[in-house]
Amino acid sequence: MKILLLGCKGQVGWELQRALAPLGELVACDFDTPAPQRADFGDPESLAGLVQRVQPDLIANAAAHTAVDKAESEPELARAINATAPGVLAREAAARGAWLLHYSTDYVFDGSGSAPRDEDAATGPLSVYGRTKLEGEALIRASGCRHLVLRTSWVYAARGGNFARTMLKLAAERDELRVIDDQIGAPTGADLLADVSAHALRAAITDPRLAGTYHCVTAGETSWHGYARFVIEWARAHGQPVKVAPEAIHAVPTSAYPTSARRPLNSRLSTARLQSAFGLRLPPWQTGVERMLAEVLSR
Repeated sequence: MKILLLGCKGQVGWELQRALAPLGELVACDFDTPAPQRADFGDPESLAGLVQRVQPDLIANAAAHTAVDKAESEPELARAINATAPGVLAREAAARGAWLLHYSTDYVFDGSGSAPRDEDAATGPLSVYGRTKLEGEALIRASGCRHLVLRTSWVYAARGGNFARTMLKLAAERDELRVIDDQIGAPTGADLLADVSAHALRAAITDPRLAGTYHCVTAGETSWHGYARFVIEWARAHGQPVKVAPEAIHAVPTSAYPTSARRPLNSRLSTARLQSAFGLRLPPWQTGVERMLAEVLSR
């Protein structure tokens, strides 16, 4: 099997290079890959030529416009990357009978209530980012290509910047922290997403009836405040420099930090369909965060 991986230098794309390698010949591309294998998502139609040159059996799209606030001021670019480009990839996949792996987000929902959303729940994005990601999903389904769309949330990786690293830096410098406590979700590692993707792809290629949209997040839930406290206390217990006291990590509402884009307060996603379809058990969010912290702090 020949695999075309797009967005290979992002958090998920980097892990997919490892996870997908055992499945076949991997051609990894990104926006700065030299021609003729440059993946220019700002020019979606150019991706058709890339697919036609590589002739893959599987297209894995890990590229996205994920700057949620910036998307509000550049909606056309966000739409090109998050909607039009996946639509082009889906069209080309359908034309050659290839599979398409694509990632979406909890931001396709409005974040109301407190119950976990399943894959059939009504959508209602609050931001340009959420609307363009939802449009990308719709274009993939409309193409008729065989696909797996994995919706996820609060993605992090040991490589590059992330929320945990930011909290550790601030905790070593400040006497007090103020962290949002009314947004609830599940921190999900890019490494877990990549491994689940490879497992699901193997199963779906064998049984195409498994194609479709699934939610993929870790088990359990927390707020950004709970996430921050967990990270800081783990670091403190492992001898890392922490200045802020536990009682000085203050919980504040989303309204304390106004942003250009509205965030969903309820990012809970039900993973029952994914676990049942592919025979998986998704670990607690704390497990992956601890592993990431151990890797980051050992460097």
